[in-house]
Amino acid sequence: MARSLRIEYEGAFYHVTSRGNERKDIFFNPSDYEKFKHYLKEAKDKYKCIIHCYVLMRNHYHLLIETSEANLRRIMHFINSSYTTYINLRRKRSGHLFQGRYKSIVIDKDNYLLELSRYIHLNPVRAAIVEKPEEYEQSSYKSFISKRAGDISHQELILLMISKEEGEARKKYKVFVDNGVGKELENPFKKVHGGIILGGAQFIKEILKKVEGEHLRDKEIANRRKLEAHRIEDILKAAGEYYGVSKDTEFGNDSGDKRKVVIYMMKKHTGATNRQIGEYFGGLSYSAVAKIYERFARRLKEDARLRRAVERIERQLSYVKV
Repeated sequence: MARSLRIEYEGAFYHVTSRGNERKDIFFNPSDYEKFKHYLKEAKDKYKCIIHCYVLMRNHYHLLIETSEANLRRIMHFINSSYTTYINLRRKRSGHLFQGRYKSIVIDKDNYLLELSRYIHLNPVRAAIVEKPEEYEQSSYKSFISKRAGDISHQELILLMISKEEGEARKKYKVFVDNGVGKELENPFKKVHGGIILGGAQFIKEILKKVEGEHLRDKEIANRRKLEAHRIEDILKAAGEYYGVSKDTEFGNDSGDKRKVVIYMMKKHTGATNRQIGEYFGGLSYSAVAKIYERFARRLKEDARLRRAVERIERQLSYVKV
């Protein structure tokens, strides 16, 4: 089964969720919720991460988490494995508690953190467990609308997106969340790119730069082709701007250096296979792409003009208009 790509870097923001195995319960009584929150607090102290908001449901949980280091895997392994051990001992059971690996989506905090916090806090309302989000005890919502000491959530960043004055921010946040009660709000996760990135075009570009190359070569990565296709389109646009041509009509028919430059850059900057690259050029064969790349790479060492062209297109990648 394909596994999801894990994107890790300092200062990353994630939406993280994990479900019970076979969608079964993971929380069985009030003390279980408290124990899970205890492990969240330990993770905060141990790994210096920030829990911006959370909701714990009977058979799954949602977190909005920020990592100060590139260590989400370590954080989540600690939380899920610690809690699984606790439940297994308490209930005299064995085996997996959670359904596979946790799911994480890296998010553009400037555009989605506030919206996602509302989506998370309204989860118990959508599930018809309560009528108002403040009636649900196992979430960070009450700490947002009335300051409570000891909660594991860090509300400041989200509240600052509403107002610089704390009291006003809490009141306006409640209005913001209440406005979503009883309405069919658009699911923000429908906008997720490649199953792992939620943000605008420029944010997606920045994140893909962090994972290009070897990470995308792993055939077991879920949604790998979607991520590669996005990066390939960037290369085609940057080369098109440099040469002053349309990527849709020129590169496929070009037998000169333009097409060779693009093929070389696709091989260098993406994990796409020769066959995938060939599809962009009218069905070039696997071996034809390989030969073009190898010959061009040799020429590049001796031809200063070609090197300058490649370098300028690579610089242009950061400024491609989407």
